[in-house]
Amino acid sequence: MLRLRKAKDRGQFDHGWLQTAHTFSFADYHDPNHMGFRALRVINEDIVAPGQGFGMHGHRDMEIITLVLRGALEHRDNLGNGEVLRPGELQHMSAGSGIMHSEFNPSASEPVHLYQIWLLPEKRGLTPSYAQKPFDPAARMGSWQIVASPDGAAGSLTIHQDARLFLATIPAGQTLSRDFASGRHGWLQVVRGALDVDGQPMATSDGLAISGVASVLLRAAQDTDVLLFDLS
Repeated sequence: MLRLRKAKDRGQFDHGWLQTAHTFSFADYHDPNHMGFRALRVINEDIVAPGQGFGMHGHRDMEIITLVLRGALEHRDNLGNGEVLRPGELQHMSAGSGIMHSEFNPSASEPVHLYQIWLLPEKRGLTPSYAQKPFDPAARMGSWQIVASPDGAAGSLTIHQDARLFLATIPAGQTLSRDFASGRHGWLQVVRGALDVDGQPMATSDGLAISGVASVLLRAAQDTDVLLFDLS
């Protein structure tokens, strides 16, 4: 079964300093039909204005992955980490038993465009942790590049959940397939571009829930970047 989540149907809010779209229920946006998918709890697409951001706030018992598409995002937390996240890098924060952090756009002129993703952890009360890594864009041209996994496979970020996150860039006119083991599910998010997934057209910021199929075939109508989650 393939179930499309169109970009225009997400919860969308303009806070002035923040333009945000929620794939699943989040904060003041509640949709009982879209509460998450498997271990995926949040997929937020944010654009933060120059010099603006999220002040120090807390999380617990959540695996948080951040991907910057354009601009830069400055992170600080009560573990002593202070980093700037840029395109080509991914950040993972295991909130565990509790963590405080802030996220800020350090640019005076350029917005920052990002995805923030939350997954439920394998268990509660884990020790909080933080990691950030660069991933070579050339390594995902026409193929799946693993960037997060429970075992740190191929240098990916290690997350505390039976889930794997892949990035891929599919050139216009080319195809890329993905197999799913029995009992596994997928979520595909189009970061940029347009493609067809087994006859289902998708465009930038669309999402697709994948269940009960052994494989899917992605055919790019234009140069396309995607995120894919393989979930239990």
